[in-house]
Amino acid sequence: MNVSAEALAKSRQTISSYEDYAEQYDAIVRHVPNQREQAALKRLVAIAGTGGQVLEVGSGAGYDADFLEALGARVRRTDATRRFLELQAARGKQGELLDLITDDLGGPYDAVLALCVLIHVPRDQTDQVLAKIAGSLRPGGAFLVSMRNGDGETGGEYHTVYWRRDDFAARIEAAGLVLIRDDFNIGRNNEEWNTFLAVRPS
Repeated sequence: MNVSAEALAKSRQTISSYEDYAEQYDAIVRHVPNQREQAALKRLVAIAGTGGQVLEVGSGAGYDADFLEALGARVRRTDATRRFLELQAARGKQGELLDLITDDLGGPYDAVLALCVLIHVPRDQTDQVLAKIAGSLRPGGAFLVSMRNGDGETGGEYHTVYWRRDDFAARIEAAGLVLIRDDFNIGRNNEEWNTFLAVRPS
C-alpha cells in the first residue's frame, strides 16, 4: 500500500494524541450504545450471522464490541492506540494492535465495523483503505462506518477529514461495495455524522 510521508505523519500524530487522551475518552463515552447505534449494530449482525466474525477497527474502549458479542458475534477487537487496548485488557477483553493505514487486515470476515475511525484517515488514503476493507470481507459480508459530515479537514492533534454524504457514498461504491442504507444524525457538540451500511456483492 502506497502511503505518503505526510499521511503517515498525520496518522501518527492522531494516534499519539489518543494515547494521551484514552482514559479521559473512556470516561466521557457511552458505555452502552444508544438506541440508534444499537439498531445499526443489530443490522450488521443480521447480515454477518449469529456467530459471524466481525473485525472492529478502532475499538477504543470496546463497548460496541461488548454489544456485538452480546448479540452472538465473534469480534476481533483492534486499535492503533495501545492505551485503549490496555483499558480493554483491564476489564478482561483481549484486543490487538492494528493500524488501518499500514497493516494487513486479514480475513475474510463476515463484517467490518469502523465507527468514528475513518474520519482520521487522510483524504488521499481513503480509497486505498476502503479497498482494503472491501477485500477483507467475504462475499455478502457487511461494512458499517460512520463519518463526519462536512467539507475539508482539520489539522492539529487529531487530524480529522470531513466528507459530504454523496461524496463518501461514491467512495464506498468505488471500492466495490453496495450501499444499502445510510443515516444522518447530530452527535456531541452539534457534530454532524453520516453512518453507512454496505455489503460486498455475493
